[in-house]
Amino acid sequence: MIARDAAVTALKGIGPKSAEELRSLGILTAEDLLRFFPAGYDRPEAVTEIAASPKDVPVAVRAVLETAPANRGFGKQTVTSFRISDGTASIGVAFFHMPYLKNSLHKGEERVFRGVISESRYGLRMEHPKMFRIEEYQALCGSIQPVYPTMGVLSQKKMRAAIAQAVRECEPQAEMLPQALIRDGWMSEEEALRQIHFPESEEALLAARRRLVFEEFLLFLLRIRLMKEAEKRENPCPMPLSGLAERFRKSLPFALTPAQERAWKEIRSDIAGDCRMNRLVQGDVGSGKTVLAVLALLAAVENGFQGALMAPTEVLAEQHFEKITKLFANAGIPVRTVLLTGAVKEASKRVIRQELLDGRADIAIGTHALIQESVSFKKLGIVVTDEQHRFGVRQREMLGIKGEKPHMLVMSATPIPRTLAIILYGDLDISVVDELPIGRQPIRNAVVTPKARGSAYRLILNEIEAGHQAYIICPLVEESEAMDGENVTDYAEKLRSLMPSHVKIAVLHGRMTNTEKNAVMERFQKGEVQLLVSTTVVEVGVDVPNATVMMVENAERFGLAQLHQLRGRVGRGSAQSYAIFVNASGKQKKNDRLEVLNQTNDGFKIAEEDLRLRGPGDVFGIRQSGEMHFALGDIYNDHDMLLAAAEAATQLLKEDPGLRLTEHQRLKEQVQKLLRKAEAL
Repeated sequence: MIARDAAVTALKGIGPKSAEELRSLGILTAEDLLRFFPAGYDRPEAVTEIAASPKDVPVAVRAVLETAPANRGFGKQTVTSFRISDGTASIGVAFFHMPYLKNSLHKGEERVFRGVISESRYGLRMEHPKMFRIEEYQALCGSIQPVYPTMGVLSQKKMRAAIAQAVRECEPQAEMLPQALIRDGWMSEEEALRQIHFPESEEALLAARRRLVFEEFLLFLLRIRLMKEAEKRENPCPMPLSGLAERFRKSLPFALTPAQERAWKEIRSDIAGDCRMNRLVQGDVGSGKTVLAVLALLAAVENGFQGALMAPTEVLAEQHFEKITKLFANAGIPVRTVLLTGAVKEASKRVIRQELLDGRADIAIGTHALIQESVSFKKLGIVVTDEQHRFGVRQREMLGIKGEKPHMLVMSATPIPRTLAIILYGDLDISVVDELPIGRQPIRNAVVTPKARGSAYRLILNEIEAGHQAYIICPLVEESEAMDGENVTDYAEKLRSLMPSHVKIAVLHGRMTNTEKNAVMERFQKGEVQLLVSTTVVEVGVDVPNATVMMVENAERFGLAQLHQLRGRVGRGSAQSYAIFVNASGKQKKNDRLEVLNQTNDGFKIAEEDLRLRGPGDVFGIRQSGEMHFALGDIYNDHDMLLAAAEAATQLLKEDPGLRLTEHQRLKEQVQKLLRKAEAL
């Protein structure tokens, strides 16, 4: 038997070269190999007659070579072709860059050819089918074959052989889950590992997956909850005073909403309490999270500490800087605030870095530039990250280690269902800002077809004539042969011919330099541009209260989360605002999703609907965080397993807070392994 922690070279056929290839996939031990799960499964079809085979879908035909293989072209450009027949019909077969087939296949030989039959200028043919000997395919037919995410490093055949050997020869281990968590009818861990790789049936595969998904979620949740407990150390940055923050609050031209008041009370209690703050402020677009961040930063300054606010883009960082410094100036608050982004000139960067180091700068606002090694703080007491889903935990921590475990305040305008938030952000306490500031009017929404563009343009022009501004979002930068859809380049030209000459139109997209993008946004913010034609580069944080119309072309191409974020760019002032979603697909499923936006402006309700409507993917940006990449589980499709694992984790830690009991030993070892892996990232 092979020990689970043995190097992969303990397996037969795995030499130094193969071991290095496996290492590149993160596989070092036999246990790693067992838990390198398939990305999908291949289910070989039953053989059909050529004449009865459907076109343009995978089929398998048993046929004889009617002609000997012939090569055309030269070198790597060779095309090897021949004809096959099963008596009902004959078709051509073509292989590219495989000239050796001419000598390994012969006229009259019989094979099973598996591929897609399609129409070409040469008639019906298969290109690059997989070939099998008759008995080989008969053995495969009806089986479920694992397909591994090898990224081309190893062949599927070699990977399957290595994992099959590990499944057969690795020493069995005691069950990882405590008996109390094993549900009636659940597979054992050993059986689940066998069936996930080489399932005997669809039912066995489903049962194995559920068992292993539950285990994966449980380990993840135990890890983040134990991390949270470890972080509950004595407050290294006590901030009992908040007079400066209260002075700022009273200077604001508006009153905080009850939701903001509640969140500020929770933040103030954290930073003045006995433990370090790790708090997520989750609020819809325009709910006033930035004000809460400023209050927290001022509390740090009053108590002798520095603060840092990190935004995901230069445009957003600059907006924060301009808005916050203006608020400070209006309130007469003498706080030195600096901006540090990649666009800042090197000479200015040196001055700013020195001011942060010697303490003359109180608050730093910036992008990833803040986490560079050259940036040091004299006494960093609080770190605020905006648009949390754009940063991984490691990036937040890189800024955090620039101080003596400073308080962490994380802001997100990406609503997710509260049940999921509690589970997924288990390392953070959560505040929810679920009210919009007083005076904001609900956005009026419309989902329309391209035929309604004329009416939409008239609305935009009316709003511009009334002194307001508008956005039009296109999915593409320029015309593309690869996909259909509106592009900003041509669209802007078309609008210039349709709109009156006094309407200033500008273009914004991700291929522009930061300097170009900032210049366009500055003109738009100053009102020098009335109509901005853009890609989704404006999705996050752009704040122009005078903009009242958001029109999204090819809205069916975007996720609900992204569309909701785009809609959040309007409705930020007191004027009535409008969101127009142009659906060019005509597909009913897409219409259903867009109708969710048509019916509500509530991001949390939209999140619930997104959870119901969508399958795997980057729903509400969660997968962008770098923390949600599970080997098997999907937090949306496997929602029931996630909730069950959360309940189990709570019960386990209630009964055994440190997982010290003997029956929890292996579970604890696996959690510690995950903790070490996270620290090494």
